[in-house]
Amino acid sequence: MDDDGVFRVGLIGYGFAGKTFHAPLIGAESKLKITMVASSDAAKVRADLPDTMIVSDPLAVATSPDLDLVVIASPNDSHAPLASAALKAGNNVVVDKPFTLDLQEARDLIALADTHDRLLSVFHNRRWDSDFLSVKAAIDTGLIGSVTHFESHIDRFRPEVRQRWREGAGLGSGIWFDLGPHLIDQALQILGLPIHVQATLARQRQGAVTDDWAHVVLEYGHCRAILHASMLVAGGSPRFTVHGTHGSLVKSHPDIQEQQLLAGMTPGATGWGDDPDDLTVYDEKGVPHRRAASPGDQRGYYAGIAAALAGQSPNPVPPRQALAVMSVLLSATRSAQEGIIVTPDFSECAGAY
Repeated sequence: MDDDGVFRVGLIGYGFAGKTFHAPLIGAESKLKITMVASSDAAKVRADLPDTMIVSDPLAVATSPDLDLVVIASPNDSHAPLASAALKAGNNVVVDKPFTLDLQEARDLIALADTHDRLLSVFHNRRWDSDFLSVKAAIDTGLIGSVTHFESHIDRFRPEVRQRWREGAGLGSGIWFDLGPHLIDQALQILGLPIHVQATLARQRQGAVTDDWAHVVLEYGHCRAILHASMLVAGGSPRFTVHGTHGSLVKSHPDIQEQQLLAGMTPGATGWGDDPDDLTVYDEKGVPHRRAASPGDQRGYYAGIAAALAGQSPNPVPPRQALAVMSVLLSATRSAQEGIIVTPDFSECAGAY
């Protein structure tokens, strides 16, 4: 912490996640300041953060004694080793999703954080999206009764395979590891832990070397949750469709904060997170009613991190919740590979939900 009571942050990675999400959202929190960045593109970092120290070695940031928080926004296969190094060096850690590539890595990081009494959190920023908040509030207030069918889509239209690690053939690549953590975390926030998982993954675009289509079903006894992601949807699929014992609801369009960040909007500026797409709620007679969408504000994640570092509030995304997400993520991968229904292992997620 500096002389002004601001926590010093080291950011590892300045690609899409680091530049688009982490840097602006950290910058919007008055109690956090990025003082060091690890990147192979110093010019890009300097253009946005001219007063920040830039290094090429991620380990130099992970193990720096001059930081209060290390944020890991590098490729998925580097999350576990860098987080491990940071925790062993006595640093608090935020890891971008997915938490790790396997459950044992996640368990090991949680144990390290406990041993060194450090904060460990995972960047499930979509908990602060307007679409999710609108749907969750409607369900929580009992508008449609008990949920029987929960369907969540993150669909995009990107017909060309791009040359980037997320679409390559390496470990942790593909649409399911990219978007699955968001879909799973939101479902678990609303419905809790599922009993079984069944999944199908596919490569649909010409030249695809990893999955670019995912369809996953979570079983909750009487309720089923469908999580779907695709790179070949030009439109027409609602973001959320939920049916219950007293009605239904549809949220057509997604949260706009990612588009606002890509357009260069400063988090918290006028119009930030405002969602013009009303929720449509159908009553028991099938009559539609409009319900204003809740505003989104992903600044809530780093505001929560700053408060947790100051000892003023709990970790906004505790690692055992992220471990539960990982269990579902990997259960779905196994289900798709083996063509079986999988029971996720939640034995170490007690109290997560």
